[in-house]
Amino acid sequence: MSAVSVQIVTYNSEQDIVPCLKAVFSQSYPIEKIIIIDNQSKDRTLELIRDFRCVKIIKNSHNNGFAGGHNQGFSCSKSDYVLVLNPDVILDKDYVRNIIRVIEGFPSVGMATGKLYRDKSKKLIDSTGIIIKKNRRAFDRGAGEKDIGQYDDNLDLFGVSGAAAVYKRSMIKDISICGQFYDETFFAYKEDVDVSWRARLLGWNALFVPNAVAEHSRGWKEEKKRLGIFLFIRQHSYINRYFCILKNDRLPYFLIHIPIILFYEILSFSYALLKERELLKVWAVFLKEFKQMFKKRRIIQKKRKTSSKKIYSYFKGIW
Repeated sequence: MSAVSVQIVTYNSEQDIVPCLKAVFSQSYPIEKIIIIDNQSKDRTLELIRDFRCVKIIKNSHNNGFAGGHNQGFSCSKSDYVLVLNPDVILDKDYVRNIIRVIEGFPSVGMATGKLYRDKSKKLIDSTGIIIKKNRRAFDRGAGEKDIGQYDDNLDLFGVSGAAAVYKRSMIKDISICGQFYDETFFAYKEDVDVSWRARLLGWNALFVPNAVAEHSRGWKEEKKRLGIFLFIRQHSYINRYFCILKNDRLPYFLIHIPIILFYEILSFSYALLKERELLKVWAVFLKEFKQMFKKRRIIQKKRKTSSKKIYSYFKGIW
């Protein structure tokens, strides 16, 4: 059987980590290794983790972010597959088994995810994979919809959410740039979009497996008012979209879609200028990282294997 490891990055996750780990230990597919990377939690997270045997714990002296934390985890295992899991996700017992059973049959598939619910009892969907629009905005497919069977087929799609993503080790090695699978400049948010786009460019496919089910309570609550979300989170989510474009986009298709992109950018900038001027300060980070990001772009584009026509067939819709 192919070996699977599970890694979870925690940060003040005491409310979620116990049910999350119990679900991992209850998987019907054998898990070779469970790795917890803690980003200097101030609550009882580490105390609660220690109650679980056979869990490798990495204690960071500072918050290394979602991206940096998971990159630490990848170096601590050699399994054929790695399940990257958020601490606020509870897996059904066959989640891993159902994904491995399908993904093993497709050599070109490097990543897969299942059907994630925000509220499983109400059949309220959180994500069935990542889709992307022509304005370069990425979304969780089906987010907020009631599940009435509209997403019950295995599907090749743009990418997978990092909340409960199974990555093939060979893909992790192949698409890592400058020793990083997740780009640590992203810190958190949209790093899974960047990985999905890069993997597509380098010839890997993504798969949605509907009978792999989990519940994701999600730290960034949809009902929470935007201005109630920490500023640094909003800033990372905002600027990381532009990092994705800089690293992965192709100029001819960017120009083809420029009317759609400009329309969104005008609205986005106007909103930020009127409502959230603090967002615009993060452009200083973009300028600071531009040279390094462009270096990564050259590496990615040099290794590119997939035609632009194929890549941009996933860019659907204008909003």
